[in-house]
Amino acid sequence: MIADFHESTMQNKLLYPELSYQLQGCFFAVYNTLGFGHKEVAYQRALVEELISQRVPYIREKNLPILYNKKKIADYRPDFVIGERIIVEIKALEFLQKKLATQLVNYLKGTQYKLGYLVNFGSPKLEIIRRIWTPEYIKIRKDT
Repeated sequence: MIADFHESTMQNKLLYPELSYQLQGCFFAVYNTLGFGHKEVAYQRALVEELISQRVPYIREKNLPILYNKKKIADYRPDFVIGERIIVEIKALEFLQKKLATQLVNYLKGTQYKLGYLVNFGSPKLEIIRRIWTPEYIKIRKDT
């Protein structure tokens, strides 16, 4: 898996470890309380409540410019931006298609954010996909 390769190559240096840990705890709290089978909006609203209770700073559906050669070409509105550092996309699907994780990486590339989570509350097991896009990662991919 690309994220696993990146993390092991970067000697397990995590981006935003405290915020990431706190955020993942919020994902599990929502899933453990609601389970699976609800509509996406229910999980989004529950996550807002959990983020507030855990004092995790967030912005809902913030407009982020997509850049091409440093020029804005479009806007992207993730479900959440956490602490002005992490993009979060919420899904409630029976299974995640690979293209959704690829899309998250493309959002990271286009917005200059470094870390994103794709979280699926719709399956019997909570799915959390973590993707990283940094200059170091770009160099590693080119060298392999």
